[in-house]
Amino acid sequence: MALVPFPKNQAARTAPDDDPDWDRDDQDDLDDDSGARMSFLEHLDELRKRLIWAVVSLAGGVGIALVFIGQLFDFIMRPMQQLLPAGQTLIYTDPSEAFILQIKIALIAGLLIASPLVFLQVWLFIAPGLYSHEKKWAIPFIAMSTLFFVAGAAFAHFVVFPIVWRFFVGFTTDYLTFMPRVEPAFEMYLRLILALGITFQLPTLVLFLARMGMITAGFMIRHIKFAVLLIAIAAAILSPDGGGVGMFAMGGPVILLYIFSIGLAWAFGKKRAIEPEDS
Repeated sequence: MALVPFPKNQAARTAPDDDPDWDRDDQDDLDDDSGARMSFLEHLDELRKRLIWAVVSLAGGVGIALVFIGQLFDFIMRPMQQLLPAGQTLIYTDPSEAFILQIKIALIAGLLIASPLVFLQVWLFIAPGLYSHEKKWAIPFIAMSTLFFVAGAAFAHFVVFPIVWRFFVGFTTDYLTFMPRVEPAFEMYLRLILALGITFQLPTLVLFLARMGMITAGFMIRHIKFAVLLIAIAAAILSPDGGGVGMFAMGGPVILLYIFSIGLAWAFGKKRAIEPEDS
């Protein structure tokens, strides 16, 4: 008995190639559903695994930071000291305050050092739900996440914190002497570092969503006024001063990043084919 080709496969070979060419990889992945279905417990187990490796990576970064804790302490505290009135220093009143401060500095420095590995764990957690062509964006995702996180932290250290700190120090008069405790001063510094490090992830998030077809440049342009409003509210909440100085210093760059993200969504987002009109 002669072997007859399976009708479905035969039709696939003879059918004209009239698929929309807005992303051929999507069609290829319809048959290659590599993102296997995972149960809720499997998701929890995967999350636990990624969290453990993220903590291990952070511990390694903290270990490296502790080796250079003296230089890191000087790097962070010197700008605070230089903006104080001549002869003044930051003070601490609790016996363990200075020790805890060095641990916190090692933690934030360790997070910056380990950020590529931490973002790698984030990617490995979401990768099982992606198609094979989407998984090719692993290196750009990790590189962009790390770059923008470090850039946000650097912007907070070199630009935003000195502006806010100078604002507070400026109230010193002949009647008022500013004698800041080191713990609340560093908490304000840490708050700005983390806030800007996270908000600077906006381009990475937009690029990822645009490649998945979940957001478009047109959508972002149409809703830009709402985005600016949300950015202003978030900057007002996260800013440590009530005078608006920190709000503008934080919010302004994020609005520029939003505009930059529109360009990313336009350049790298999925291009949907224009459907032919009925004659």
